[in-house]
Amino acid sequence: MASPAELALLASVFVIAACGLVYELSAGTLASYLLGDSVLQFSTIIGTYLFAMGVGSWLSRHFTAQLSAHFLRIELLVGVIGGLMPALLFLVSAYAPSPFRWLLYGLVLLVGTLVGLEIPLVMRLLRRQYALKDLVSQVLTFDYLGALGVSIAFPLLLVPKLGLIRTSVVFGLMNIAVAAWALWLFRGELRLFRAHATATVLCAAVLIAAFVGADRITRLSEDRYYADAVIYAASSPYQRIIVTQGRSGQPESVRLFLNGNLQFHARDEYRYHESLVHPLMSSAGTPRRVLVLGGGDGLAVRELLKYPQLESVTLVDLDPKITRLFSEQPLLRRLNGDSLLSPKVRVINADAFQWLQQRLDDATAEPFDAVIIDFPDPNNFSLGKLYTTSFYSLVERNLAASGYMVIQTTSPLIARKSYWTVVATLEAIGLQTAPYHAHIPSFGEWGFVIAGHRPYRLPETLPAGLRFLSLPTLPLLFDFPLDMTRVPAEPNRLSNQTLVTTFEAEWGVVEHDY
Repeated sequence: MASPAELALLASVFVIAACGLVYELSAGTLASYLLGDSVLQFSTIIGTYLFAMGVGSWLSRHFTAQLSAHFLRIELLVGVIGGLMPALLFLVSAYAPSPFRWLLYGLVLLVGTLVGLEIPLVMRLLRRQYALKDLVSQVLTFDYLGALGVSIAFPLLLVPKLGLIRTSVVFGLMNIAVAAWALWLFRGELRLFRAHATATVLCAAVLIAAFVGADRITRLSEDRYYADAVIYAASSPYQRIIVTQGRSGQPESVRLFLNGNLQFHARDEYRYHESLVHPLMSSAGTPRRVLVLGGGDGLAVRELLKYPQLESVTLVDLDPKITRLFSEQPLLRRLNGDSLLSPKVRVINADAFQWLQQRLDDATAEPFDAVIIDFPDPNNFSLGKLYTTSFYSLVERNLAASGYMVIQTTSPLIARKSYWTVVATLEAIGLQTAPYHAHIPSFGEWGFVIAGHRPYRLPETLPAGLRFLSLPTLPLLFDFPLDMTRVPAEPNRLSNQTLVTTFEAEWGVVEHDY
């Protein structure tokens, strides 16, 4: 029968695995927030982390004496470095962004190496009690159970409730708790017991201070990063949500950022949303049932509600925190005119791809007269799937035969090939397209595409009270200067997602130049 010491060490394997995975996920999440392209960032972070764990496992052979002391020290180092990693990286990204990438991967290598040392040392501490086959079975079972628990809790519970900084700090404290347990278990064989005890207390104190000051650390970094004051900040299972407001305190100075990317500036968002909605709605007869995909801020819905013949709007947005924020926060409700609270509007929080697929199985579901597609730019594969032939085919099957869809499609000037890739993708499923663009000061030249089964015709009327669009100037939006005219582009398919690579290459050049 195992002694209390062995049982405690086996339990510590569960904690070690959980902590190690949290640090890995934290690094990947933070990299996707600040560097974009979540698939690339998670892939490279995980690869680097696993490589570092292999290095740590290899280095463990050089630890031949005082294994309990080495294990305790490694737990302290992992707890402090891993627990403080997101806080440090947030501050560096705001105050000294140049070395951010080097520091990110340096910390991932360091933490991964330390985590790679942990399990071999635990196995060697346990090998006197268990036969090899039982030892490996016991250790790996607890290791995998810890990883499973964290992989489920991290996106659904930990980050939404605690935030990225506090989540890592809490698990850092769990590493310190393992160190404290080891200190007690091996107190009879540890040299420099008092020094080890002092180090354990100091490490715990540092992490507790970081937990208490997490909000202040976040505010310091985000206020610096976003320039204007952050008036709302939250993490959902899907993204980091930041709302800022300028020093004037006026509603026109409000901006929304998702994962660090600007979604709108209240000063000129009317240009974007009028361009997105009215060229389609004013020319498509009398659309009564409209579907909005994305657009959880309610600004596109605000424009739709200017049509008295409209009977219903179905808004499908993945993140309930966004739709709740723009339904409840007074300043943001003022921007969207309480559009999300209109009795004509039904809000559904779901993945648009899956929701459209499921809707096709409902024999009672009626097609929509118009579809407004207002997703963030395709800077990663999760978003890129919403710009594919597969997705547009789903939209088309939920659209009335005489209806139109409109899609925001990035900048035809900065990301010229990306823009025309979207056009080619729509045409690849048999739709006729009407590409157009508008100047949005916060974004520059921005592109849109109307698509349907019949040719698009310019409207003869527009709703009253528009601030940007007018009948005389509307035809100019469909005229492309030479530097934005069509270039060869292949359709974006789910099997290759060429648009994501093209988009990152085109916008990456701009970010590098500026």
